[in-house]
Amino acid sequence: MYYLYYRKTPNRIQKKKKNMKIFCLILFLISSSISTSIAVEPPPETIYQNFLQCFTNQTKAPPNSLSDVVLPKTAAAFTPVLRAYIRNARFNTTATPKPAIVIAARSESHVQAAVICTKSLNIQLKTRSGGHDYEGVSYVSHVPFFVLDMSNLRNITVDPATESAWVGAGATLGEVYYRIWEKTKSHGFPAGVCPTVGAGGHISGGGYGNMIRKYGLSVDYVTDAKIVDVNGRVLDRKGMGEDLFWAINGGGGASFGVILAFKIKLVPVPPTVTVFRVEKNLDENAIDMVHKWQFVAPKTDPGLFMRLLLQPVTRNKKQTVRASVVALFLGNQNTVMSMLTKDFPELGLKKENCTEMTWIQSVMWWANNDNATQIKPEILLDRNPDSASFGKRKSDFVEKEITKEGLDFLFKKMIEVGKIGLVFNPYGGIMSEVATTKTPFPHRKKLYKIQHSMNWKDPGTEAETSFLQKAKSFYSYMAPFVTKNPRHTYINYRDLDIGVNTPGPNSYRVAEVFGRMYFGENFDRLVKVKTAVDPQNFFRDEQSIPTLPSNPPRR
Repeated sequence: MYYLYYRKTPNRIQKKKKNMKIFCLILFLISSSISTSIAVEPPPETIYQNFLQCFTNQTKAPPNSLSDVVLPKTAAAFTPVLRAYIRNARFNTTATPKPAIVIAARSESHVQAAVICTKSLNIQLKTRSGGHDYEGVSYVSHVPFFVLDMSNLRNITVDPATESAWVGAGATLGEVYYRIWEKTKSHGFPAGVCPTVGAGGHISGGGYGNMIRKYGLSVDYVTDAKIVDVNGRVLDRKGMGEDLFWAINGGGGASFGVILAFKIKLVPVPPTVTVFRVEKNLDENAIDMVHKWQFVAPKTDPGLFMRLLLQPVTRNKKQTVRASVVALFLGNQNTVMSMLTKDFPELGLKKENCTEMTWIQSVMWWANNDNATQIKPEILLDRNPDSASFGKRKSDFVEKEITKEGLDFLFKKMIEVGKIGLVFNPYGGIMSEVATTKTPFPHRKKLYKIQHSMNWKDPGTEAETSFLQKAKSFYSYMAPFVTKNPRHTYINYRDLDIGVNTPGPNSYRVAEVFGRMYFGENFDRLVKVKTAVDPQNFFRDEQSIPTLPSNPPRR
């Protein structure tokens, strides 16, 4: 019947043949399209071979001499090098996206070749100095990428005669402090208290530590820099120009190039400094102490830095909040005792709380070495590789003192959320005297900065989801007490919750949201610099500075 039916309807037979031809043509086009798309994404072996060939040509080095520099996933050193500077265990799992290649640079020419060759392959390049970025931005991506590891470029040259030093981007802060101490006992540098933080990322994001009230930010003491730009050129301050030099001193260097080194100016430190720690729980009038701290810590002698730590704890089977004041005073204990007995009686500082020591010993004390006067400074050279816990960080800035009622509310929420820790870092001193546009860091006029800290030990997606949600919840509880429109945050405390770069016509608008939270009014100048020096946006990541859109927004 089927055969006879079509025999009797020749027009339908012709139509069916025509439809079949169209169908086959569509299949052919689809097949060709799939083949083409596959060809665009070469296999890892081809990517590696193409990169190695380019790298070899650029460096004039024989391929067999680069076995410890260009590391594909199959290399024995790939995983150890990648893991060694992952400081957040959230990004050290089998599910974490891995780079196709790690470039363990050992010279400037390696960095130049890494930029030129990665750009030629149209692959994303992530630059990592110390790995302390809280969201793993320097070594994780969801698109094909390479990691440029700077940890071997750690040379530090200190010149006491000119009170200056050149610091390689891959040096740790501990190494910087140690090398300064080696050459001069009367100088230091105002930077972070964690010795394993990489200098390149820390300084290019602004950089601060326990001398911030006396001397300001790390970037306030940068006098020169060396950078590899998007064309692979090595530029110093004169070569890059003042706009780019301004941008990398607080705007995050990874948006503009690869930082090779900073030249820094050293600051004087006295022969004797004093450190102390005082702790109080809620039943010991902690709220009174914390409330008064807001009126004293940002306004007292600039040589005194009093960090405030808040943490929920269990005491006598009862949940409470512990408030700890941890301090550095650039002077002797009698002076600081006299000052705080008068201005801050709520602290209850006693002579036995105080310890006099040298500045380099205070560096070790702040790195949680309570026996700092008994150990050797060489401990600062320990990079403590491959150590990390699970964590999430957020940050805020406060312009007006929080009332006791507000503090009571926050303390109750801390107990409710659990695990959350808060770090209050006082400003004032020289910080309030510097223009907010001097560097990209715009938060100088604030009372204090808050770091939200959530740490946990339980692996797995379920635990991570729970703790990340708790961090978000407490961040919302803090909203009434901190800056608004925008709610400011610190670039070196990366937080992808506040926005992520997205390709497309709205990319600038998306980036502007988190960009103004990080940089305030300085965001506009950073975008102009970025557009001028990297118009094709090669140096990009989840929260990098965007280029100007083709139709810039009117302001």
